[in-house]
Amino acid sequence: MTRPATTSISPFFIVSSIDQTTAFYREKLGFKTAFQEPDRNPFFAVICRDEVQLLIKSDDSVTPLPNHKRHPSMRWDAFINTPDPDALATELIDRGVAFSAPLKDTDDGLRGFELTDPDGYVLFFGRTR
Repeated sequence: MTRPATTSISPFFIVSSIDQTTAFYREKLGFKTAFQEPDRNPFFAVICRDEVQLLIKSDDSVTPLPNHKRHPSMRWDAFINTPDPDALATELIDRGVAFSAPLKDTDDGLRGFELTDPDGYVLFFGRTR
């Protein structure tokens, strides 16, 4: 019997502002808004770039809590696989993105870089070497 496939995962981030978050991901990271609800003053959105998708939700009573705020050594909130981290780094630098950790080969066999979004979520873009 063939094993059923899984094809992707979509992190779900609690954010302080849907408008601020979608603007950052769109303008700085090249994402598009696939869905948002409602159209004006949204509280939920789906943003994507290629096969990468993030679900974001905002609620005034809930504060975003990135992993590094829970424990400093558990920095990443999402690992985004890219076959060419060097080319992506160049694109994002051209868009004015500042990295929280530069493009490099890591001690654990990865090549990539990390950046922090407006709510403090740390994203690692990279691949295995």
